[in-house]
Amino acid sequence: MPRSRYKTLVDTFADDIRSGRLSPGTRLPTHRQLAASEGLALVTASRVYAELEAMGLVSGEAGRGTFVRETSLSPGQGIDQKDVAVGMIDLNFNYPSLPGQADLLRTALRQLALSGDLEALLRYQPHAGRAHERASVAQHLLSRGVQVEAEQVLIVNGAQQGLAVTLMALLKPGDVIAADALTYSGFKVLAEALHLEVVAIPTTEHGPDLPALDTLCRQRAVRAVYSMPTLHNPLGWVTPHEQREQLVAIARRHDLTIIEDAAYAFLVENPPRPLIDLAPERTVYVSGLSKNIATGLRVGFIAAPVGMVPALERVIRATTWNTPGVMTAIACGWLDDGTVIELEEQKRNDAKARQTLAAELLKGLSWIGHPSSYFLWLPLPEDVRADQIVVELQQHQISVTTAEPFAVSAHVPHAIRLALGSVDMAVLRQALITVRKIIGAYL
Repeated sequence: MPRSRYKTLVDTFADDIRSGRLSPGTRLPTHRQLAASEGLALVTASRVYAELEAMGLVSGEAGRGTFVRETSLSPGQGIDQKDVAVGMIDLNFNYPSLPGQADLLRTALRQLALSGDLEALLRYQPHAGRAHERASVAQHLLSRGVQVEAEQVLIVNGAQQGLAVTLMALLKPGDVIAADALTYSGFKVLAEALHLEVVAIPTTEHGPDLPALDTLCRQRAVRAVYSMPTLHNPLGWVTPHEQREQLVAIARRHDLTIIEDAAYAFLVENPPRPLIDLAPERTVYVSGLSKNIATGLRVGFIAAPVGMVPALERVIRATTWNTPGVMTAIACGWLDDGTVIELEEQKRNDAKARQTLAAELLKGLSWIGHPSSYFLWLPLPEDVRADQIVVELQQHQISVTTAEPFAVSAHVPHAIRLALGSVDMAVLRQALITVRKIIGAYL
């Protein structure tokens, strides 16, 4: 059987891209131009580009055309931690650490070793955590404006597992969940793994386009909305109180479950009331201690309406059975004695210092961020491609993330996210100078 014309074209383009005959950033003919030049139907020409895009060789951009991608980058374009090579300056992930934290751990381990409860920590724990530990978390959440009883708290293995448990317990494959057009990459990965359909809420300059969400809910059977109202990752929003009330009204009108991700909320001083306080009957609040203490301390928590707790608990049992007893005991000890509150204040100050440094060194560039967050969003100048910037920065031993891992809509903007919290200030200074120099060359 003769090979189909479109398959031959796909192979020709693929060979030209991989060999370098078509260099990264090359604009390919439009679908109509390709169809005319090759004697194809328009739908067949579109099929050629769709297959090349599925292979990761090109990217189609609304209003701009189809471009050859930089194939030396990993598919996630730097979002995967294993892609950060030894010696690379990591502006990709945030794992902020303060001097003296290792000493805190040594002290905590010594205290734990002398406790009379040590043997109990070696056994299975209740699926949602021990009662006094759930009470410790509930008390801590009061400092964030979250008023829940201990029985509404479930302890999990980090906020990421908290998100996974929530999605698995409350949604099923094929369900539709709304999220900001640019959203947390870990949520996007989870939704794909669980076969959930994510529909994009358009973004405005200051937050999600909530009237568009309302329209979307009238058109589709949306079951839930995923939101980061207090320090959005990657855009740094803190949604004003009025918009939170508007979101809650939409959720009630369309009977949506609200999933409130508060992983970075501790960095914001005096934030508006959390969504769970505005809509306690339908909001699941997810957070953890990775950012405010350490990424290696895999302790997180879910706060949920009482009626949802059994379903959440069943998923914990089916996946990890329970959170590690030793880690949870250490974490709750730090919650009880004020260590977590103290670390949060120190990290807020640290993040502010890094934002101040970034504002000084990136002067002249357009960027979006919050004055006490650990990341920045840099939209790139017109006609500048993110993959080109990523490659140039990699050549200077700097790893950053493009918009692709965060985008849930068809349109992926050309932008990069800078994580500011994983290197010391001297290294960060030099890295930001390089970022400014490379992007500035295109201005």
